Amino acid sequence: MTLLYHADAERGAEWAALFAERAPEIAFEYRPDAIAPEAVRFLAVWHPQVGMLQRYSNLEVLFSLGAGVDQFDLGDIPHGLPLVRMVEPGIAQGMAEYVSLSVMLLHRHFLDYVGEQRAEIWRLKRFHPTSRLRVGFLGAGVLAQAAIAMLRPFGFALSAWSRSEKAIEGVTCYQGEDGLNAFLPQCDILVCLFPLTPETRSMLNGALFSKLPKGAALINCGRGQHLVQDDLIDALATGQLSRAILDVTDPEPLGPGHPFWSHEKIFLTPHTASVTQPDTAVDAVIDNIRRHRAGKTMVGLVDRNSLY
Repeated sequence: MTLLYHADAERGAEWAALFAERAPEIAFEYRPDAIAPEAVRFLAVWHPQVGMLQRYSNLEVLFSLGAGVDQFDLGDIPHGLPLVRMVEPGIAQGMAEYVSLSVMLLHRHFLDYVGEQRAEIWRLKRFHPTSRLRVGFLGAGVLAQAAIAMLRPFGFALSAWSRSEKAIEGVTCYQGEDGLNAFLPQCDILVCLFPLTPETRSMLNGALFSKLPKGAALINCGRGQHLVQDDLIDALATGQLSRAILDVTDPEPLGPGHPFWSHEKIFLTPHTASVTQPDTAVDAVIDNIRRHRAGKTMVGLVDRNSLY
């Protein structure tokens, strides 16, 4: 029974070496043309091409190579085929580093200094103790909690909002619609780490921005489709928002001439906040294949009903 890694070939070669070392009993292939489709029992893919799954008629498990699964067309996945998202420590660590770096860049005005250096301006900007800067998270899942844990020692005032009730040490937690309205005014920096669902699509919009303190900043590490782009530009123009750090856009990459490229208040990175690390991701997939063979519940198994 073979696992086919259907993504970047260079990284696939890394996975092949790790599988050979750690799980030689699991056949592995990263060259789709080198294996008969009917031999593939496990498929690991980031963004499957339309109709790809129909090619592999004997699939037992479909693995996402990322923490999210919104890139999949769920209607294209056979009903009984398990879909498993990537749960591995490298993803959480990378996200925690990115969010912490972004918060510190905003806190210490580094993005302002970059522009002023280019303009040959030497101007001190006052910063306040971290305890006076309120950092709020839209979403309180594994990635948000990793970022919160990394930020906590700095002393920021931390809060989080989620649809269901959560309890996180050192964090003021809100839930539900009423909780969202109470949460937003407490966020000098708002971090979006929601999964993309029909309910969260376009959630970062003018109505939400208007409930933040004037001059708040946005960090979006969720999905580009969370953001209403024109509303962000308007909020930056009026000063309702002071800055935005965006690791995700819609589309990716943005087209030539898109206003985000040159906007002085927007800092873009190319969907690099968190990347699956082969060394730890391989262990996660091996463990799940062994769980599947033993009839145990796989880690990261997606309840598709909860995505609608």
